[in-house]
Amino acid sequence: MKNHQVISDVNLSKMTAMEVVADAKKKLNKARKELSKLQETMYAEGKHAVLICLQGMDTSGKDSLIKEVFKDVNARGVVVHSFKVPTELELKHDYLWRHYIVLPERGKIGVFNRTHYENVLVTRVHPEYILGENIPAVKGLEDLSDDFYHKRMEEINKFEKNLVANGTIILKFFLNISKLEQRNRLLRRLRLEEKNWKFSPGDLKERKLWSHYMSCYQDLLNKTSTLQAPWFVIPADDKPTARFLVADIIVETLKKYDFKVPELSEKYKLELESYKAQLASE
Repeated sequence: MKNHQVISDVNLSKMTAMEVVADAKKKLNKARKELSKLQETMYAEGKHAVLICLQGMDTSGKDSLIKEVFKDVNARGVVVHSFKVPTELELKHDYLWRHYIVLPERGKIGVFNRTHYENVLVTRVHPEYILGENIPAVKGLEDLSDDFYHKRMEEINKFEKNLVANGTIILKFFLNISKLEQRNRLLRRLRLEEKNWKFSPGDLKERKLWSHYMSCYQDLLNKTSTLQAPWFVIPADDKPTARFLVADIIVETLKKYDFKVPELSEKYKLELESYKAQLASE
């Protein structure tokens, strides 16, 4: 199942780096306004929800992308959830439970900053995390073979298929940052005092596992990109361009659904004039 879409970098041959950034910001501004209108109409129609899934290595720009892409959407129309280490309560349920209970309602956009795919990514790089789930069939690390994670991927595909069948539009984005760019961004966090709080020594430990993460990402992209819930691989070394690409894909996808504001009943249309008259006479 190798149908994820790899989005190409912007052609720099005829544009300087500054021109590319300026162009991306201009296009993003236009896309944001379109996204706001689409969400408003989708809310009025009340038939669909949107789930945006963002995955990427540390420093790939997920937080700033969310801030910039959804800036113009009604604050009540977009809900963001960032998934950290599972809590004690979450570990008492199956691994998808904590994601299921915060899915977006119809009319709204839900953004998962890190997603249910952490359960076949981080736990694959660090299989000892699975032991905390107390799964009856898992007695030890020897039970966590590739088959275990592939079975989870099949379960995730079924989970997403059910969501789509019930009106949720799913778009999944892997922000593909290079190892060199991650190094530069981590150094920036260390050099700028106001950014020091964002740095964690754990980032360096995870960086040493880069090749393992890339292998796991490739596997999950190949096995969980479906027609109903596709993955898009976004070049993320240039943040402005990455933000525009994500916004553009969301907008162009939502346009295909041709959301409509509900038609007013004839009775209600006739009553509108009387309502206007009542207000005008006050």
